[in-house]
Amino acid sequence: MELNTPQLDGIALHGMQHKYRESVLFFPSEAQVCHAYCTYCFRWPQFSGLDNLKFANHDVSRLISYLKEHPEVKDIIFTGGDPMVMSSQLLRKYIEPLLKIPAIRTIRIGTKSLSWWPYRFTTDTDADDILRLFEKIVHAGKHLAIMAHISHPGEIENPAALDAITRIRSTGAVIRSQSPIVRYINDNAQTWEAMWQKQLHLGIIPYYMFLERDTGPKHYFDVPLHEALNIFNTAYRKMSGLGRTVRGPSMSCSPGKIIVEDITEIDEKKVFVLKFTQSRDPEWTNQLFFAEYDESASWIDDLKPAFGSDKFFFEEEMAEMIRA
Repeated sequence: MELNTPQLDGIALHGMQHKYRESVLFFPSEAQVCHAYCTYCFRWPQFSGLDNLKFANHDVSRLISYLKEHPEVKDIIFTGGDPMVMSSQLLRKYIEPLLKIPAIRTIRIGTKSLSWWPYRFTTDTDADDILRLFEKIVHAGKHLAIMAHISHPGEIENPAALDAITRIRSTGAVIRSQSPIVRYINDNAQTWEAMWQKQLHLGIIPYYMFLERDTGPKHYFDVPLHEALNIFNTAYRKMSGLGRTVRGPSMSCSPGKIIVEDITEIDEKKVFVLKFTQSRDPEWTNQLFFAEYDESASWIDDLKPAFGSDKFFFEEEMAEMIRA
């Protein structure tokens, strides 16, 4: 709630997160619901009565002021909840002012609507206006990425979803797909291969396989690191080069996004090979590090550094960030 919250003139900008140097997350107040609710969603506080745990902001002027003071930010991610529950008029309120900021190159919208309500882009009363907004963003020279949460190939096999995908892509927007690996839903390589192949055929770019975050009902849905890695590798090896844009399995944790790269033996010790693909300190990005192999581990907190070290290389600096 505090570590990622930026400040402007000494005032905390609640409803915004600035964890990575180039990217800012924004949680519009009107987007704190979804078309439907996934049991495994780690954003459950957004939908509960626990207001002290929610992220929400309705003041786009504060966002604009912050971005003008931080030209290192190139990427804005609208998230929630689901921003696509908002009307086109509300979306314009938040997005159109960003088009005048030269430093902003990419606008992302995280949404499950392709799966839960594809009619948002086809037959809703303002569906055409949504598409005109997407075109305006692209014509303004910004890269628009629809970050679609797609957890199973069945979600993009119905005619309504196919129509929505075609209409979105016609605006010049790019659709990228991301999903957690979830026990009982997609915990096998055949499902992931079918899903990535289907996405590739439809012009959707496979982006991330995430691991279940350590919140909510994780104990029921999570998949151990070694099993997730095997599922990822088995599916990945069956993709053509165009489909190998996907990264994972990835833990989106406090220090950054940590990928399980491999399991190997070094000095006769079995270890996990881990790598930051995104990090709170940019200097950590792309650095490899090693953890003792643990068959039951499903998150970074379950792991111990390999080779006798008592801390991972980033832990002291991370602790200092928290103290600060």
